[in-house]
Amino acid sequence: MKKLILSLALCCAAFNLFAQDTPELAKLRNDGIAALEAKDYQTAYTNFSSYMNQTNNQDSVIAYNCGICADKIKKPADAVKYFDIAVQKKYNLANAYIGKAGALKDLKKDNEYVATLKEGLEANPGNKTLTRLYATYYVNQGIMAQKAKKVTEAEDAYKQAIEIQPNNINALNSLGSLYYSTGAALVQSDAEKAKVEFQSAKKYLEQLVPLLSADKPAQKKMLDNVNTMLNYINSVLK
Repeated sequence: MKKLILSLALCCAAFNLFAQDTPELAKLRNDGIAALEAKDYQTAYTNFSSYMNQTNNQDSVIAYNCGICADKIKKPADAVKYFDIAVQKKYNLANAYIGKAGALKDLKKDNEYVATLKEGLEANPGNKTLTRLYATYYVNQGIMAQKAKKVTEAEDAYKQAIEIQPNNINALNSLGSLYYSTGAALVQSDAEKAKVEFQSAKKYLEQLVPLLSADKPAQKKMLDNVNTMLNYINSVLK
């Protein structure tokens, strides 16, 4: 992020050569750029926001930088406003969406947060950060549902995370573990249902294990246990 901020500030500086601002507006912009480069985010925000107010919010680069500064000085509502200007003007689009989403999260506006991530990913297909954030949202929803013993809701949330990010380790692990635990609880009372649960566990654990480093054997052991239980159940059901 630090490198990004600096490069954007330099873009703003280059833009000065072509701007038709009044001397007063040029000073606001240039003072803001200098403050941003010095990491004086409060001063940069004050100058940038004043500049934006006096120019009818037309400058997408300044809007984006103003969003960054607002975020740095803990003004999430203002950050949303300025990142959204950058989004509407399609400037640095993926990062503008990421910044807007982060500010909405700080404001605890969960519905708007996830909607922004979804919209951002639709506008920037394959963006790694947006994909990770969007999938992580559903992983966390699954964890909360599972803690509340809402198993079906947890399953749906984890599956949604995998749909967004097929190699999401946390979602794959959570689903594999969830089905494994359910299957283990059913072995003695309902072998048929236990078999279905273990087959589901196997599906997700087989996707998970190749993604893990060799020093994390727990999931591999769980997969081995799943195969053992399936062999046992198959022998019982013959």
